[in-house]
Amino acid sequence: MRPNTLCLLLVATSLAAIRPVMAQENAPIVGSVDAIKEQTGLELTGAPDAAASGEMPGALEDARTLEETAGGVRLRPELPEGTPPEVAAQATGNTPVSGLAEALRLAYWTSPSLLSQRALLRSVDYRVPQARAAFGPSITYQADYSYQRTQADQLFGTDLINRGWSSTAQAILTQPLLTFGRNAAQEDVAQAQVGFQRQALRSAEQQAMLDAIGAYVGVLRDRASVTIAMDNLATLESELSDNRARLAVREVTSTDVQQVETRVELGRAQVYIAQRDAATSEATFVRMVGVPPGQLAAPNPLQLPVDTLEDAYVYSLAHNPIVLAAQAREQVSRASLAAAKAELLPRVDFQSTAGYGSRTPYTDRLRQTDFRGRFVVTGPLFRSGLLRARISEAAAANDSDWRLLDASVRESRATLALSWNDWKAQIASIDRFGAAVDSARKAYDGALLQERAGLRTTLDVLDLARELLLARGNYNNAIASAYIAQARVMAVAGALEQSWLLPDDDRYDPLKHFRKVRRHGDIPLLTPLMRVLDGMPLTQTSGTRAVRDPGAVRTTAPVKLMQIKPASEPAKAP
Repeated sequence: MRPNTLCLLLVATSLAAIRPVMAQENAPIVGSVDAIKEQTGLELTGAPDAAASGEMPGALEDARTLEETAGGVRLRPELPEGTPPEVAAQATGNTPVSGLAEALRLAYWTSPSLLSQRALLRSVDYRVPQARAAFGPSITYQADYSYQRTQADQLFGTDLINRGWSSTAQAILTQPLLTFGRNAAQEDVAQAQVGFQRQALRSAEQQAMLDAIGAYVGVLRDRASVTIAMDNLATLESELSDNRARLAVREVTSTDVQQVETRVELGRAQVYIAQRDAATSEATFVRMVGVPPGQLAAPNPLQLPVDTLEDAYVYSLAHNPIVLAAQAREQVSRASLAAAKAELLPRVDFQSTAGYGSRTPYTDRLRQTDFRGRFVVTGPLFRSGLLRARISEAAAANDSDWRLLDASVRESRATLALSWNDWKAQIASIDRFGAAVDSARKAYDGALLQERAGLRTTLDVLDLARELLLARGNYNNAIASAYIAQARVMAVAGALEQSWLLPDDDRYDPLKHFRKVRRHGDIPLLTPLMRVLDGMPLTQTSGTRAVRDPGAVRTTAPVKLMQIKPASEPAKAP
């Protein structure tokens, strides 16, 4: 497996021992922009009050009937057994989401890709009992009813002809006694494959959480962008009305009015674009969460399990899904190498045969019963180098997977540093964009007064209005980007999971099914005994290996952001 494939296995790990900090969904963060920022450290400005306006952007129509033919696909909503009743009711009832916790809960329990990964893991679980079945006996049977005719030449006289129908039945029992690690290695392969698939499931869970957070914040951001665009349009229309009145008394020229009209039309186009983006975000929300967004509350603050990037490096080694997936993959190829080596050794089986059938193939009237037991030792003598070539291939494949473990450490640390620095930069930019909004608003308000006094031109006012629009848009985007960037840091570190975000909720336990089926078909005492005996000659295939990359010990320091003084504070003389 290549590194780009392992990147798809980004997953989160269980952090039940760490104190959760996610606020309860029953205590949504509402209020003014300043109040929201004070409580969360982040906010989304200018969110439209859809309830007050009587319109809900992107509101969906009532759900269709439970069974409907659409393009040849039958629609029948159905969630797996074990889905919490309240989640199932909200998902099937099409109830709009109002809080981030609801969105996360719906994504966790109803995401089709996540449900697919859970089903896939359950299918891989059955590889372990399949491998363990090799330790027990196997019994096969064979029955036949046949016709045979034989004609033999005689030295003198007529030919001798025998013909007739006969029947036989046979049962064959085979019990492996010692395969010198063949069967034990196959079980280790199956166990490692299950571990690998668990990382894929954790990847899907983490991606579902990250997608839900991104969709939730995206809706808030784009709804706020609609409000900002509409505020800008209202400002420009007011300026247009004022300039037309001044044109009537010859205080401005028609060129001034046409300049404002140009900006008004551009402002209207910006409103349409903002509305399109908001509708797109709501469609993405439905895809990620499964139900439409309602009047969304500001998201609750996130908190990492570490405080510094250096601590995040250490934390990610134990929880980063890329590393864990690489470890599981290396264990698979290591067990395959042990199985290839075992093929050079003999194996011992006990076989027993019981038969009942005709004494001759020409009549069914005379019967006989046979019983036979034997110990069979088989092993390779000469295979023209085939087995040695297979061992060399398996060894090289294992070395490749081992090196991928080294690569996964480099990749995870680089991604973690990138995500961490992006998050810190986004956080630092919020206050600066906020200060820019305040300054741009004051400059615009002052320019309006100066314009009426004849000290500013219409173009000056329009340029300041554009700067205000740009500052508000950047401020809104920075707040949303900072929140998503923090969630991405948690995902890369391996901490963005349901048990951390929703600690009081039920969660899907992948071990429950594995424990149920692992020993399915085991013969009491016999299967465990054969497993122990067969595993004795086997080399160590479990456990994790050390990272061999010399560069694995090297990390990068977090970005050092300049301490910039606010523009309102005069700089000290050198």
